This record gives sequence, structure tokens and C-alpha cells, in this order.
Amino acid sequence: MAEKKSLRVAYGEALVELGAKNDKVVAMDADLAHATMSSMFLDAYPDRFFNFGIAEANLVCAAAGFAHSGLIPFASTFALFGTGRAYEQIRNSVAYVNANVKFGFSHSGLCVGEDGGSHQSIEDLALMRVVPNMTIFVPCDPIETKKAVFAAAEINGPVYIRVARPVCDVITEESTPFIPGKANIMKDGTDVCLVATGLMVPEALKAAELLAADGISAAVVNVHTIKPFDDETILKMAEKCGAVVSVEEHSVIGGLGSAVAEALAGKSGAKFDRVGVMDKFGKSGKPADLFRIYGLTPENIVAKAKALLK
Repeated sequence: MAEKKSLRVAYGEALVELGAKNDKVVAMDADLAHATMSSMFLDAYPDRFFNFGIAEANLVCAAAGFAHSGLIPFASTFALFGTGRAYEQIRNSVAYVNANVKFGFSHSGLCVGEDGGSHQSIEDLALMRVVPNMTIFVPCDPIETKKAVFAAAEINGPVYIRVARPVCDVITEESTPFIPGKANIMKDGTDVCLVATGLMVPEALKAAELLAADGISAAVVNVHTIKPFDDETILKMAEKCGAVVSVEEHSVIGGLGSAVAEALAGKSGAKFDRVGVMDKFGKSGKPADLFRIYGLTPENIVAKAKALLK
């Protein structure tokens, strides 16, 4: 079993490994390298690392320039600042011209904890989903984070990798497929399908165990790629189970829940509900307490699933 680690550490390690294999890879940061762990790349390849200070718009525009020069830039900062402050630059300087820029934005979601609502990005997936040409990865563990970094480098165009801060258990294997745009069925089932992404995948697996104890067969689908979205797998599981619950550490508006709803609309009669942040800002607190307050728990997933089966 691989060791548990923070996904930002896995991201930094993957960047270093990728940099050794491809000298066109460069890394950039907005004065947060020791938090995003892009500092690992700085230590390994100081001539290929660039710090732009607290100037996210400059970071993104410079990344576009690097891409137009034939390099593969990985730009890092906190998810809230990257997708928020530099949104127009991501849209116009990168996505509009399909520039080959990769965004590894860390400290996403409520799991930032004590940093509070001003730093908790609960709308980043919605912002990135609506941008044409953008691919979006949300890895669930260290192994999947490394695969996301390497997959991003193979895609010709902008990619957003949503990187979480907490130390995470390993729930996938090296042999687990990571195909962009293709969800993975982590557990099969026949009564309800739990469609999860990122840090909520292990919570969905725990919920499936609780449901099994009550005689309910729950499938768990890991959606590591939010865009392009795997409509086919979702529709197949909806037909098989008849009930679907989306689970995300993000607003229920515009993220995974919306993507699932869009896939089901007009094509499935399955019952559907969402677990996520219910149109509220975050607040300061320990991540475990915040997950409980905002309903991002196995118990709430179970309650939502059972309500659909009544």
C-alpha cells in the first residue's frame, strides 16, 4: 500500500518526475511555492522555475507566453486566487486561444479549514467548467494526483487540476485506469449510485458500507474528470440503479452535481439528489468539523440515498 500524503505533496513530486522526463516543462507560482509544493520543482530545476509574486493575472499571462514559445507551463497558486483573480486572463489569454497551459491550483474547497471562507474555493469548478477548451481533473488520492499531472502534460490545451491540501489515504492503485473523460466505477451496486469526486470519493465509499449494512446495494463512481464529463457511465449507472446522488466538496451549483443533472436531463428517469455546499460561503474551522457542518459526511450521503429510495 502506498503511503498516505497530502495531494499538494503528490503534485510537487509529480512535477519533479515529469520535469526529469520532459525538459519543456516549466513551473510557475504566485509567491506560494512552499504551500502549493511547486517549490519541489524549484529545488530540482531552479532555471525552469519562475515566481511572479502575488500577481495572479501576470502569472497566467506569462504562462500563456511560455506556451506560445513551445514550453509546457504548470502554473500554481491557491484555487480561490487562481480561478478568481485571474479568471479573465484564464479565459482570454489561455482558453480562448487554446494555449497549452496547465493550472495546478491547491488549497481547494472547505478542507483549507482554519483559513476560512475568504480562502475556501467552493465555486472554482463552476468557473472552470463554463470555459471552452478547458479540461478539469479532480484527483481523489496521491496516486491519482500524479496520474493527473502526467495526463495534463499529454493534452494539447488548458487543463485545471484541483489539488487538495489534507493528507489523504490511498484508495486507488497504480494499475487503476486514469483516462481523461472516463469515470471509474470503484464499487458496483444495484439500488443507488453515489457519484463522487476528489476528497468525497472515500466518503462515498464509507457511505456505501453503511448502506450495505442496511441491505442497500450502493455503487460508487469516481469522477476524476469533471470536464469532459462521462455522460455514458452516469447514464448507464442511473439506468441500473434508478437513483443517483452526487457528492462533492464544492457548491452544488455548477460543479459535479450540475454536470450529473445535465447528463440525466431528458435521458433518464432516475431519482437524483446532491450532496455538497448548499449555496453558502465557507467558514473557519477544522476540516472535519466543516465537513460535518456542511453535510459532507457518509451519514448525510446515506440519508440522501435512503430518501430517494422511499
